[in-house]
Amino acid sequence: MTDTDLLLKMEPDKDLNPDMDDLPLRANTNHILVRHYVLDLTVHFDREVISSSVVLFLEPCAGLGTKADEDVGSGAGTTKAGGCRDVDTVEDGTKGLGETTTRMEKMFGASERDGAEFQALPAVGSQTAAKPENIQSSHSWETTSDRDFTLVLDCCDLDVSKVEEVDVTSVASTVAAESISDVSSVNPHAAFIQNLISVPSDRWRQKHQLFLLCSRAHGAQGGGSLHFQRDRWSLQVRKKGVVTPQEFPRALRICYETRPTGGSVRWTKDQDNRVCVYTAGSPINNRALFPCQEPPVAMSTWHATVRAPSECVVLMSGEEQAVPIEDGDTPSLIWNYYVTMPMPASTFTLAVGHWHQVTAEIPPALERGVRDGAHCSKITKPEAGPGEWTEADLRSGLVRSISEVVKGSPLKTGSGDQATRSDSAFCYSSLEDEGLSVTDCSGMVDDGICCSHGDYPCRFTEQSARSQRVIPHRVFGPFSLLQKAQGVLKLLPQCLAAAHSLLGVHPFPRLDVLIVPAGFSSLGMASPHIIFLSQSVLYAGSVGSGENGLSLCGSRICHEIAHSWFGLVIGARDWTEEWISEGFATYLEDIIWAQAQHLSLQETAEQSDLKALLRWRRLSDELQNSEEALQILRPNMENTGQVSESGSSMVKHALNPDKTFMQVHYLKGYFLLRFLASQVSEQQFIDFFRLFVKKYHGQLILSQDFLRMLLITFPSMERKGLTLSAIYADWLDRPGIPKWLYERSVVWSQSRLVEEVKAEVVKWILLSQSHQGRGRKRKRKEPKVNYKEVMSDQLVMLLELLLEEEELSAATVRALQRTYNLQNQDAEVRHRWCELVVKHAYTQAYRDVEHFLVHDQAMGVYLYGELMVQEDPEQQALVRRCLSLVTEQMDQSARRVVEDMVL
Repeated sequence: MTDTDLLLKMEPDKDLNPDMDDLPLRANTNHILVRHYVLDLTVHFDREVISSSVVLFLEPCAGLGTKADEDVGSGAGTTKAGGCRDVDTVEDGTKGLGETTTRMEKMFGASERDGAEFQALPAVGSQTAAKPENIQSSHSWETTSDRDFTLVLDCCDLDVSKVEEVDVTSVASTVAAESISDVSSVNPHAAFIQNLISVPSDRWRQKHQLFLLCSRAHGAQGGGSLHFQRDRWSLQVRKKGVVTPQEFPRALRICYETRPTGGSVRWTKDQDNRVCVYTAGSPINNRALFPCQEPPVAMSTWHATVRAPSECVVLMSGEEQAVPIEDGDTPSLIWNYYVTMPMPASTFTLAVGHWHQVTAEIPPALERGVRDGAHCSKITKPEAGPGEWTEADLRSGLVRSISEVVKGSPLKTGSGDQATRSDSAFCYSSLEDEGLSVTDCSGMVDDGICCSHGDYPCRFTEQSARSQRVIPHRVFGPFSLLQKAQGVLKLLPQCLAAAHSLLGVHPFPRLDVLIVPAGFSSLGMASPHIIFLSQSVLYAGSVGSGENGLSLCGSRICHEIAHSWFGLVIGARDWTEEWISEGFATYLEDIIWAQAQHLSLQETAEQSDLKALLRWRRLSDELQNSEEALQILRPNMENTGQVSESGSSMVKHALNPDKTFMQVHYLKGYFLLRFLASQVSEQQFIDFFRLFVKKYHGQLILSQDFLRMLLITFPSMERKGLTLSAIYADWLDRPGIPKWLYERSVVWSQSRLVEEVKAEVVKWILLSQSHQGRGRKRKRKEPKVNYKEVMSDQLVMLLELLLEEEELSAATVRALQRTYNLQNQDAEVRHRWCELVVKHAYTQAYRDVEHFLVHDQAMGVYLYGELMVQEDPEQQALVRRCLSLVTEQMDQSARRVVEDMVL
């Protein structure tokens, strides 16, 4: 059966409904795998497209054809994710590999060569736009046979102009002429690429440089152009007469352009009304950014060259801070990023914009300018005069210009032989102010690790990485948010150190944090080396809020940092098991944040119970208002992790817009972990996490991998009747709420912090009742009430309980606002405040609702629905006014959901 037959068998001959259907992962990863990508991206803000070429270095999987043994040899290898075998020898290629390595050392120097010397070479191949239709193919696609092998890549919303085989002859002859000549001449290109893929990790610099050289080679002469066809979700490539993956070209170049409406890329404006673009982390992942293999098992390394206007900063997943260089004849800068840890293509992240770097101190003379600039709306373009003066001052005093950002000296980050270039803006000062050492390893246990993953430079095995409590970090954002973003810069060292103390080695050597545009659809997104944060989590800055104003920001930072371990360095092998990433990060965010705040055990337990009750209320409400199919943590159940013969699969419900805004995987996954932790002590459970990371870092897992190791580690669980099948039945494979959670929620509702809130709620209800029945002419002196000061999470609970009251007087709502300064609290509090305003039609605070819908788009989706349900003309007019202001910047999924509510 051919790949085409498999695809037709998997999916009926119809166009998928992009709003309701499962997401197809078409790549045939059981036949052939991409081991390395080299991308050459040029950003065009005028057309809102990225023109690009991507070179794929391929390795066929073993056992799928007889000709493989003739071409590449049959050396033994180890089985890796995706069902491929590492071919360690190429006939007599063991000698060839050694000689290749020696030649590479002569060409490129010793292993301490600085990664910044990876330079962009001229792009090869036409990048003209191709046909805009959904179905696209080369002219000669019909001349190929269904018996020819088809490489299937995940792809959509890309205009492909050319696919060609890359001729690596010149590179092969230059680097390893003697060794290649020793190999069978049947397929020397395949032998050379196989040798290159097999270069060991202690020579990763030479390996990446060779990949880069090969990627810039010309197309093969005489039949170098390959036949291709692109349908809605995939790009299919053939070479006429090639019938097995082993015969297929090992290096091919695809020239293409993205589309302005492509779902993987967001073209928008930042909060200063300046153009920017970033990858959206949408349900379709990166297939509208470059043709790739999307299934998680297709882990690869990559190198990316990005050309962007010289006034822009390019941030990206990459192990070293990029040092841009000039692009010769064009007014652009070239940025180079790369990774040495194989990662799924979905983790590739890019952001290009007029970002400014946040520094620890704002000079007093500039404070007023920053404060004024912070009011610049992303809807209204800032005025030229004062705005330009303030920004110029900031460039000279607060933020480094591009030329200054790229200066620096080598800084060891604990990633093998790499010396990372860095400037002083990588911050340690906040941690040192707390009296903690950056490399203090006191109290640490022996973290000796034997890696079970494939060969790559792994930080978990490096002594220097083990003691690095705080990795180098920077914070970027638009000019108008620099002052608020200082809260992020302040919290990062504490949160990073706390995560290290709990989970051990930081999986990645550095971290950038970017405050993304207001249209970003969630509160945060973690990728290798970079975190996107919504402006909604920034320091609230309310008068008298103190540390309360940092609560949402701190907990969200801890959530995203936790993803470095659960979600990135350990990933789900089946994307339907989102709870492995989101449930774990939600559980760990409380523990890391408590550690960062240096809370006592009692304070930690009390805050944890309060958080649990808030999440229980949210989950209970969500499950009552969603279809059962979306409530299951393991929707594929016993078929989880299974794929078709070719490796293709479907991600259940991935394109359902309702699922996009559900938190069941976060919340139900979090409660499952709380349940498991209750079976042992919390410290034992955290220690187990650390053991689990040691064993499974660099790998993809299913639920059973975690649960089986847990049950083996704690045999007392099974003695209590807790089995794998019982956990599946109660938590993973059915909708609704397990019995334990109902019972435990009663305990949480009686905790001290919650009882304090209940007492305050009674005061407010009594105040409201005291206003009822008063005539306009009857004036009474307001009763004097002493309200207790509460923390942010208590305030959220207080407002939620008051929302359950059918009626609150306008005077009571006004007193609430005045007492707690609600319009200046964090976004979680303000969201409940807006709900209260809408429910009781408190017109004096409609401006707060409008501000929330415009500036907190990541959280305001369902607030539109509540405004419409009231059927109040003034509220509905407010909805339409806000929607008209933000519709161009809104996330596409959010806009669809809101428009369904409103129109």
